[in-house]
Amino acid sequence: MKIQAGQLPQTLKKGLAPVYLVSGDEPLLVQECCDQIRKAAKNAGFHDRLTYHADQQLDWGSVANECNAMSLFAEKRRIEIHLPTGKLGDGRKVMEQILQSPPEDVVLLLISAKLDAAETKRKWYKDLQANGVHVPVWPVDSDKFSGWLQQRASNQGLHITRGALGMLAERLEGNLLAASQELDRLTLLSDGKTIDEETIEMAVQDSARFNGFELVTELLAGKAAHAGKIIGILQQEGDNPLGLLSVLVRDLHLIIELKTALPPGDNPAGFLKKRGVFQPKRAGAIQQAARRLSLAQLHRAIALCSTTDRAAKGYGDLPPWHHLRDLSALLAGAH
Repeated sequence: MKIQAGQLPQTLKKGLAPVYLVSGDEPLLVQECCDQIRKAAKNAGFHDRLTYHADQQLDWGSVANECNAMSLFAEKRRIEIHLPTGKLGDGRKVMEQILQSPPEDVVLLLISAKLDAAETKRKWYKDLQANGVHVPVWPVDSDKFSGWLQQRASNQGLHITRGALGMLAERLEGNLLAASQELDRLTLLSDGKTIDEETIEMAVQDSARFNGFELVTELLAGKAAHAGKIIGILQQEGDNPLGLLSVLVRDLHLIIELKTALPPGDNPAGFLKKRGVFQPKRAGAIQQAARRLSLAQLHRAIALCSTTDRAAKGYGDLPPWHHLRDLSALLAGAH
């Protein structure tokens, strides 16, 4: 069955399904849904965890063997499979076999990018609907971001004035992961007091000299040298690059759309405003990148973002900052 993210807590209280699919392009909301499922599974005795990443190196036969293997010690397992493209590819037949008769001692969690319409018509997805739960996660619309931010702040016990909320919403530009991190920081900074515009100003001044938002702008502007300095500082301060990656991927897709979908003679600035880009510096960097970079370069950049994302989650031998430097060099290139 398919449920909304808000229905997941109540659904989990009724009992565990053998398989869950959480799909969407909003990292924070996907992560929080997955964490709810993981917690419920652990509470039900599914303590062992295996994780797979569905790239070209994945041996789907090993996934099938693991799902079909009966534990000698009756240990319940959680098996997680990340689907960064939203497609099963070579694993489709394996997943069809697993989903027709899910194993009793396994909770299977598929973590996917947004599914396209074609994928939802395939047999594996229909089997999942019949035997499991699909939680599609949708982005928060730009006109609803302030409300989402206000609700999130309230849930954390934060009291925030309307002016401060507006400043915060403008600064965060719809990035939910960065918003969550910023609210956590404000919780410590405010010490239970009402957060006003002065508090937000202090928080900005107190933050690191450079931040992920500035890095994204410098990357899109092709300023590799300055971007390299920011990457070094963020690395030293132990920042998590997942937040800036989600913004960068979003902007790269916007640049592709700008290059391919903007009608001749239309104003790029107006085009971007309709898509929630209001800050002049960011809009300028996006337009500059659209003029400078080819579609092939942009698609390579998105693929490199995926590699960086994997590294940030512990896959591979190189740190995510290494791949970000490669990305900086790529985005600084001309045709």
